[in-house]
Amino acid sequence: MQQQNSVLMAYGKYTSLFNTIGMFLLTFFVITSVSATETRKIVAFGDSLTAGYGLPQADAFPVQLERALAAKGLAIKVENAGVSGDTTTGGLQRLDWALANGADFVLLELGANDALRGIEPSVTRKNLDAIISKIRQKNIPVFLTGMRAPPNMGPDYQQEFDRIFPDLAEKHSVAFYPFFLDGVAAMAKLNQADAIHPNSDGVAVIVDKMVPHLMSFINQK
Repeated sequence: MQQQNSVLMAYGKYTSLFNTIGMFLLTFFVITSVSATETRKIVAFGDSLTAGYGLPQADAFPVQLERALAAKGLAIKVENAGVSGDTTTGGLQRLDWALANGADFVLLELGANDALRGIEPSVTRKNLDAIISKIRQKNIPVFLTGMRAPPNMGPDYQQEFDRIFPDLAEKHSVAFYPFFLDGVAAMAKLNQADAIHPNSDGVAVIVDKMVPHLMSFINQK
């Protein structure tokens, strides 16, 4: 009888040990699963093209982009840090404030207003260089979207301005999407009456073209 009690006690200890190990493994897998699906944040830092000028908020670029990424199975919050009329000078001044709550990624879209106002490309280059440097100093990956100068600025200005974005992407080794308005610029049916800002359908085209590149960027981080 004493031997039987000893066996039962030993069995009870092993059962308790296995239960403890089982609970530990279950907790580990639950935590791992939650971490794998944890929502990350992209700060979309730009001007009116990002802010959604002239559009219902539900149709703005950050909102449409977040929906598109969710449809692809990515848990990404896209924060709208666009300010209509902003230049690269204004962007540099407000960058720290825009990133005050942290970010996992920054989608950088600035420069259109510099070109429309005829700001010297050297100024735009210097500002964007500083913006990218400051973001990278915070160890935040950058997805740089390019812009092109309107043809009425003349070929010399256009060439100097357009080179800014690929040059900086190469210099800083950041992800680069050559033209934010790809497939939309100069397409009347995809733009608002001002022929500058995309309408809801135009934003949808921008997002559709950009998402594969953005997904590749996100999945590498």
